Amino acid sequence: MKPAILTLILLTASNVFMTFAWYAHLKHLNSKPWYIAALLSWGIALFEYLLQVPANRIGYTVYSLPQLKIIQECITLVIFIPFVLFYMEQPLKWDYLWAGLCLMGAVYFIFRG
Repeated sequence: MKPAILTLILLTASNVFMTFAWYAHLKHLNSKPWYIAALLSWGIALFEYLLQVPANRIGYTVYSLPQLKIIQECITLVIFIPFVLFYMEQPLKWDYLWAGLCLMGAVYFIFRG
């Protein structure tokens, strides 16, 4: 598999774990002490790092560091919006569209020339 595609796949998978590690406890563990949520989040985040570190190492062979960062931010938004809508059951807002447009601008500027 091409390094550019493998990087995108690994970063997407790692971001799913990251999103759940960072935010799922707000829905299910808000009545538990914070340290319980932190321990469970760290356990989930381990899988994020097991994917994210190789993704960045592979990606750095074909992308610059700023390009990797912008790619990650775009993936974060692509994963986060369905997470907010379907898992956290919060309403869709126009701000998500505007944020996406801003990220598209960031992609343009980081990848041009």
